[in-house]
Amino acid sequence: MRRTRLSPASLGPRDVLHVGSAGLRTRPMRVVLSALGIAIGIATMIAVVGISASSKAQLLQKLDALGTNMLVASPGQGLFGEEVKLPKEAPGMVGRIDGVEQVGATGDLPQAVRRSEKIPADESGGITLKAADEGLLKVLRGAMASGTWLNDANGRYPSVVLGHISAERLGITEPGRQVYIDGRYFTVVGILGPLPLAPEIERSALVGWSAAGKLLGFDGHPTSIYERSTDASVRGVRDLIPHTVDPENPRNVQVTDPSSALQAKAATEGAFTNLLLGLGGVALLVGGVGVANTMIISVLERRHEIGLRRSMGATRGQVRIQFVTESLLLSGLGGIAGIVLGAAATYVFAASGGMPWVVPLWAVGGGFGATLVIGTIAGLYPAVRAARLSPTLALQAV
Repeated sequence: MRRTRLSPASLGPRDVLHVGSAGLRTRPMRVVLSALGIAIGIATMIAVVGISASSKAQLLQKLDALGTNMLVASPGQGLFGEEVKLPKEAPGMVGRIDGVEQVGATGDLPQAVRRSEKIPADESGGITLKAADEGLLKVLRGAMASGTWLNDANGRYPSVVLGHISAERLGITEPGRQVYIDGRYFTVVGILGPLPLAPEIERSALVGWSAAGKLLGFDGHPTSIYERSTDASVRGVRDLIPHTVDPENPRNVQVTDPSSALQAKAATEGAFTNLLLGLGGVALLVGGVGVANTMIISVLERRHEIGLRRSMGATRGQVRIQFVTESLLLSGLGGIAGIVLGAAATYVFAASGGMPWVVPLWAVGGGFGATLVIGTIAGLYPAVRAARLSPTLALQAV
C-alpha cells in the first residue's frame, strides 16, 4: 500500500488574525495596561516632533511676513578706534543702489526721555531718543498700535512716536499724552506695534528729522540706515552699501541682517529634539519590555491551549505566527493610541500659542513602524518558547 503523507493545514491571513487576537479579546485589561507603555513612548515622540515642527512653522511664517530682504547699515569703528559718522547724504546714496526699493533712517540723540520734569534726568528707563525719517515705518513693515506715524506736518513740531516697550515703561497707553525731553514737553502722536526685526526701535522714542534738527540740535548724520531690496539682490546690495556710503573707507560701515537671528532660531529649533526623542525612545523600549513580559505570561497561562492546537495538527511555525501576531496587534494598538495622544498634545500646544498645527507624516509613519518592530522583537522569544512546548506536557497543564 502507498502511504499518504499528511500535510498541515495552512492558515490564511484571516485565520492568523483570529487566533492572534484571541488572547487580546479574553484579557482586555491586560491589553490596556501593556499597550499603555507603547502608547506613552509613541505619544512622547510624536509630541516632541510635532511641537518642534509647529514652532518652526510659526517662525517661518513670521519670517515670510517680515521678509529676509532688509539690511541695516551703521557706523563701524575707525582704524584707531575713533568715532565714525555716516554722511548726511547716506540714505539717499543707498536708495540709488540697483535693487534697493525702500530706505529709512534714524539718528541717535543724547537727550533723555522722561514722563515729566519732576523725574530725575538719569532715570530714563533705558529709553533712547532717535530722529526718524518718514520712510522708516514702511521699511520696517511696522504698524501703529494707536495714533499716527511721523509725517510732514507733525514731524516739524515737538511730537514723538513711542515704541511699544518705551510706551509701557513710561506708562503711556494712548496718544495725546506728553513726555519731557530737553526742557520741553513733546506730544505723543502715536505708539508703535511690535517690531521683531528692530527691537532697538521698540525701546525708543522717535521724533521727526526736522524737529530733531531745530529743537534738539541733531546734526543730521544718520546712525542707522534701514533698506529693503529685492530678494534676488540682497547679497549684492550688502556688498555695495559700504563702498557706496563711504567709498574711501568702506570698513567704517557695518552692514547687518536683522532677520538672521530669526533664521538661526528656525534652523536650530530642533536642537533639543534629539534629546527628547531619546527620552521617548527609552519610554518606547520600556513599553516593549512590558509587551514581552505580557506575552511570556500569556504563553505560560495558555499551555493547555497550545498543547491542544499542537495535538490537532498545528505546526510549530503556526504557533509562532500566532503569538508574534498577538504581540504585533498589542503593540499596534499602543502605537495608534500613542499617535492620537501625541497629535492631540501637539494641537493643544499649538492652539495655546497661536501656532500652526504641524505633525510631520514621517514622524507618524516612523513612530508606527517603530511599534511594529518593537512588537516583533518583543513577541519572538515568547513565540519560540510556545512553539517548543511538547504537546503531551502542555495538555497536562490545567
